Amino acid sequence: MTERHNTHTLCESADVVVLGAGPAGLVLGILLHAAGIDCVILERASRTQVRTRARAGFLAPNTVEILDRHGLADGLHRHGRRHGTCEFRTQDGRFRLDYGALGQGAQHHVYPQQNLVTDLLTHYLDLGGRIRFRTEALAVRDADGNRPSVTTREPDGGTTRWTARYVAGCDGRYGAARRSLPPGAVRHHRYDHGVTWLGLLAEAPPSLDAVGYAIHDRGFAGHMARTSEVTRYYLQWQRGTPADAWPEQRIWDELDLRMGAADHGPLRRGTLLERGVFDLTCDVVEPLRHGSLLLAGDAASLLAPAAAKGANLAVLEAEMLAEALTDALTRGDTAGLDSYSDRCLAHIWRAQEFTGWMTRLLHAPPDPDQDAGSFFHAALRRSRLASLRTSRIHQDWFAENYVGV
Repeated sequence: MTERHNTHTLCESADVVVLGAGPAGLVLGILLHAAGIDCVILERASRTQVRTRARAGFLAPNTVEILDRHGLADGLHRHGRRHGTCEFRTQDGRFRLDYGALGQGAQHHVYPQQNLVTDLLTHYLDLGGRIRFRTEALAVRDADGNRPSVTTREPDGGTTRWTARYVAGCDGRYGAARRSLPPGAVRHHRYDHGVTWLGLLAEAPPSLDAVGYAIHDRGFAGHMARTSEVTRYYLQWQRGTPADAWPEQRIWDELDLRMGAADHGPLRRGTLLERGVFDLTCDVVEPLRHGSLLLAGDAASLLAPAAAKGANLAVLEAEMLAEALTDALTRGDTAGLDSYSDRCLAHIWRAQEFTGWMTRLLHAPPDPDQDAGSFFHAALRRSRLASLRTSRIHQDWFAENYVGV
């Protein structure tokens, strides 16, 4: 329903207004629409930007099960590939861990997130779902009442006021949903691991048939295949250094050095398509609900990328939230909404714990020259790696947590 509120502002409505068209927002929108719930997705980026935003590409078995359950995994099964091996490299040598044969025998599916988002967006539009691109949510108001509203800035500069029964904030750490939480409504738990990565997307075939984790005195380096022609690399980076500070030749030389190319074989080089610098920080909002405003995806929690949990948590949370909203809107049963935050947070904190463990495994403490215990921490890392290499109990624990949420 649309009506003109005044000469500059339109007023529209939906039962559920979803902020953000990432994996959480799109899965939520699809499931609500399939249940007959009137919903709309508001996304500040353009349709092209939504379809091309490069993100992580490792999908956990539980995520694939959810997508299968709702008929959303056709593209994944056609174009993705299974993956169950990682390789750890140090200056003392290397070892491979076939985690897909350990624990419960679960593997990842490698499928670039932009491909998954494209599939979800196509599915949502084919269902007749409503979505507004280039529409920036400015604020969520009256979330503690029965009719929350979202004020948006439209592409033409005008404004729209959306009224709803519920608002789902899937618009990230800096989105309107989080910004609109009143002081004292939630607790923000934040932690900085003190590590920065330079993320690289290279137009080059993978150099390993495994995820590569290189632990070196000069810092961490990582290798993650995306497609047969594109590979994601990471370099531990000096905080505050711009992404373009080094020429391509120097970056490739540093990757060769940290990944032990002289001993284990050269990396396949290619044009660097994308660079980005990001700090390994994490945070959690608790609870994930304030009245009629509920959070999911990166708006609910942010994880350091060392264990590739973010998108998997987003899909899981979207399914749980869709079920809870459907019960509330079709049957008047709010039990699911009442328990939504606690159920999600149990998964979030487990993912945060393992992500922190991985981060400590792969990196020296920040500012090692100023850390009197740097030798001690280095010895602990060697001990952790030795245990992971030799202990079946430790390997099974790793496998269970590495692929799970």
